Amino acid sequence: MAPAAHAASGTWDQVEGNWNQFAGKVKQRWGKLTDDDVAVINGRRQELVGKIQERYGVAKKEAEKQVDEWEKTQAAR
Repeated sequence: MAPAAHAASGTWDQVEGNWNQFAGKVKQRWGKLTDDDVAVINGRRQELVGKIQERYGVAKKEAEKQVDEWEKTQAAR
């Protein structure tokens, strides 16, 4: 299966490039993520999806949906 296209992919470039700024916002949105999780993610979208799956016990598709929705809120700012 091909990876899902992300409408706000330009936004993710900003998240990745400014991870230190966005890390706190990620922890606010997904409070179960630890500081170690955030350090491992280090701006990588698929790492974030994987950690959400791990910490929240959700399917990959659900985790990707949550990240997509969060990413759109960041693009609107």
